[in-house]
Amino acid sequence: MKPIVFLNWASAVLATLPLFDFERHQLQSSDLQHLSPSDAALFSYDINSTRRTNRTSNCKVFPGDSAWPRPRIWNLLDELSGRALIASTPRASSCYYGPTYNPEDCKNLTSQWTDSYFHMDDPIEMLSPVYQGLTCQPTTDPNATCTLGGYPAYAMNVSSVAHIQLAINFARQTGIRLIVKNTGHDFSGKSGGAGALSIWTHNLKNIHCTPTYDAPGTTWTGAAFKIGAGVQVHEIYKVADDHNLMVVGGEGQTVGIAGGYILGGGHSPLSSIHGLAADQVLSMEIVLPDSRFVTASFTQNPNLFWALRGGGGSTFGVVTSVTVKAFPTIPATTSTFTWSTGPSSNITHSNFWAAFRAYLDHFPSHVDAGIYSYFFIIPSNNEYTFLMQPFFAPNKTLNQTQTLLSPWFTRLHGLGIPVSPKTQYFPTFHKAWSASFPLEIVEKTHVATASRLFPRTNFENPSLLNDTFHAIKSSSEAGLTLIAFNMAPRSTEDNAVNPAWRKTVMHALSSVDWAPNATVQEISDARSKFTFGHMQRWRDVSPGAGSYLGEGDRVEPDFQQSFYGGHYARLLDLKRGLDPGDVFWAAAAVGSERWRVFSVDGLPSENGRLCWVG
Repeated sequence: MKPIVFLNWASAVLATLPLFDFERHQLQSSDLQHLSPSDAALFSYDINSTRRTNRTSNCKVFPGDSAWPRPRIWNLLDELSGRALIASTPRASSCYYGPTYNPEDCKNLTSQWTDSYFHMDDPIEMLSPVYQGLTCQPTTDPNATCTLGGYPAYAMNVSSVAHIQLAINFARQTGIRLIVKNTGHDFSGKSGGAGALSIWTHNLKNIHCTPTYDAPGTTWTGAAFKIGAGVQVHEIYKVADDHNLMVVGGEGQTVGIAGGYILGGGHSPLSSIHGLAADQVLSMEIVLPDSRFVTASFTQNPNLFWALRGGGGSTFGVVTSVTVKAFPTIPATTSTFTWSTGPSSNITHSNFWAAFRAYLDHFPSHVDAGIYSYFFIIPSNNEYTFLMQPFFAPNKTLNQTQTLLSPWFTRLHGLGIPVSPKTQYFPTFHKAWSASFPLEIVEKTHVATASRLFPRTNFENPSLLNDTFHAIKSSSEAGLTLIAFNMAPRSTEDNAVNPAWRKTVMHALSSVDWAPNATVQEISDARSKFTFGHMQRWRDVSPGAGSYLGEGDRVEPDFQQSFYGGHYARLLDLKRGLDPGDVFWAAAAVGSERWRVFSVDGLPSENGRLCWVG
């Protein structure tokens, strides 16, 4: 579905941006008048009947429970939504003997399975399949078993606010689990949930543009975009570029810009000059846990507005649209390069690590120049590859970019490391972005990821710098891949973004893998060693820092501090006030400590009941 773009370039000033048509379509009491009182109660706004759990199990109502809604009730929800309810079918079910078996379709999907675009139009697929429970992956053995596992039981294909209100009311009144999915990028599997009803916002593709924004509570008078919840980065970047503008969005093409990305902070190739995506928000529309549809802005529901900008998704409600700042587009220069150790290389391990250590010296000066670099250290068979993909220099010429890289490259040449960078200048941000960043892929089935936000002091204090280098080096020597960003998303915005971001100059991720046929105990041991061993060393050299919510470890120790910092108490207070019945829950989200998914194999995943643990 292509974005629906509305332009208001003839208007000099818009006091507020209008609601989208889909936002004007809201649930009315008259929509339920034809129902019996008992049926109408299942979709009503009566918040006094909120049920946290199944009365007999302290868990959210689950398929097979006596309280699970009968088929007639699900059909009623489908009718009320205009047939927008989808009964979940795993995409790979065509690989298994059964009603959906189709060998040709299986062959086709297997060839595209790691392509994130392939999964975008599916209501239940997620890009971190390990958290689904791996119960229905592509296979060459049609006799194997395919089950829903951590996929939801049903998904509401949202095309109106009324759809969201129906789903929230239904989940609140019946006690079933409710989840939200936009594109499914979250590294912790937040868009999954066994036995859940999913609110799928992917098709809310509206975009509204205005050249001059004017609203109470903000000094911003530049251009702005109002973006539907389903709009993806590649879509808004293209529309903005068509009007010589740019917005702060992700480096990944398929990320939904107005979903969990922006609610969790959202880093960007423009972060070192404009901050995080959450820092650009001027207003939001949201359906709350009691199904009220409200605007959150600097002057309307300001506490909620503060929380939505960085406090995480699937927590305070379902955001339907976001209005963000837009900036005149700028040119950019990018540079990509790589080197490796190994039999065909003259680069020793010692010189490889000396080269990386030399790079760390330039982190503060590079971000001060507005740089956003995206690089990898990939270990394989006791050899190492460094890959820069790319060194992204907004508003820099070729000469300026080469000058920034020259001191480091001089050091590399002194170490005998030949560098042949591909450096290109682009006239607009969109052209630079689209030519430079790799397409994100679906994660492997036997991988878990964690992250750390390393502050500037770790690169300005010689002792801390040395400790940081050795912590990263030891992880790589243990076979863990490093994926990292040199950036500094500073901002003066007062919002719920993790305060650790404001001091960060490196957002680093590491991942652990295990054999595809590993036992549950072997997987548990590998994950434990990763989280409490290697990543603990990262935490030890950056005390008081944090981790990025959208790209973090599902079992991050002390997640409250790591993901939210000093904002957690205020966020929790707001969560308790807005959602006392915990209609919304997600792993490591604000308030999530009162619940736990009891997965069928004991490993962290969405494949199990969500139960109250107090």
